[in-house]
Amino acid sequence: MKLVVFGLSITSSWGNGHATLWRALCRALGEARHRVLFFERDRPWYAETRETLDIPGLASVVHPDWAAALARAAEELRGADAAIVTSYCADACAAASLLQDAPRVISVFYDLDTPVTLARLAAGERPDYIPPDGLGGFDLVLSYTGGEALAQLRDALHARRVVPLYGSVDPATHHATAPVPAFAADLSYLGTYAADRQPALERLMLEPARRRPERRFVMGGAQYPQDFPWEQNIHFVRHLPASEHPAFFSSSRLTLNVTRRDMAALGWCPSGRLFEAAACGTPVLSDRWDGIESFYTPGEEILLADDTEGALEALDMDEAERLRIARRARERTLAEHTGAQRARELLAALQAARAPAPVEG
Repeated sequence: MKLVVFGLSITSSWGNGHATLWRALCRALGEARHRVLFFERDRPWYAETRETLDIPGLASVVHPDWAAALARAAEELRGADAAIVTSYCADACAAASLLQDAPRVISVFYDLDTPVTLARLAAGERPDYIPPDGLGGFDLVLSYTGGEALAQLRDALHARRVVPLYGSVDPATHHATAPVPAFAADLSYLGTYAADRQPALERLMLEPARRRPERRFVMGGAQYPQDFPWEQNIHFVRHLPASEHPAFFSSSRLTLNVTRRDMAALGWCPSGRLFEAAACGTPVLSDRWDGIESFYTPGEEILLADDTEGALEALDMDEAERLRIARRARERTLAEHTGAQRARELLAALQAARAPAPVEG
């Protein structure tokens, strides 16, 4: 198949989790001899952090604006089997309109930010990546978040056919590597700054650092404010390209996963970092949300904490037990959460979308 994607970015992972997800998915599609052409708007912050990609079957088009991309996009759609428009794509509505003139192409909207989309709609806002008439014009809607979010996409945005397509990991990229001293940590955290993650980060990272001054904590990410409440034993690493994530995780005795508020409220929202860390064989401590047990078994494949005491228990856990948990999580990840598995799910959803949409009675 030939797939055309209009997305946020695949060339840079700065400040976004879209890029690493797409890379894992596209590598798996390429290995299965499918082709993906990815259109993305050029942005200065991505231009400064762009990474060289060597993914068979993938080509990207970085354009200054929609006017410059329109002719190429229309030409590529004529030979495409499916086209996917994503959340936070700068040209989402224009691309969606273009798909209406390509009736033989399976049209797909992939919401990689479903909780944000639904929260903004509930607040009376309409995200600029959602077409004025909602999502009813697409043959298929994919959601990074499952559970109740799927019903809300149908009810609020008139999506006709909705299926979850969760994040994944590329085992060729994310695996155990030699530890790096600068990243060495008793507890690490990797993620872009978000104000709504701060309360959980305070409970599960910052307060444990205050109570365990002899331990080393490492945080990495982008967009952290100047007044962030750092502790002396918390070491900060600015944005890391995806190629350095394995070394970051492999240098941690334990790593933390913190979910954004709207995502946690809906549940069924595994982050890409969760799968990356598990694939690297690093034990994961996570906040709690509905559906997490469908991805990893608490206490056996992942550690969960609601408060500082729970985080400290994980931090003080016997090392052999933590490593056993990490080993089981890695096995589960390679069996169920790889880009190859998600590619199979995507292709099955596209095949089903060729059939008439179900009629609600």
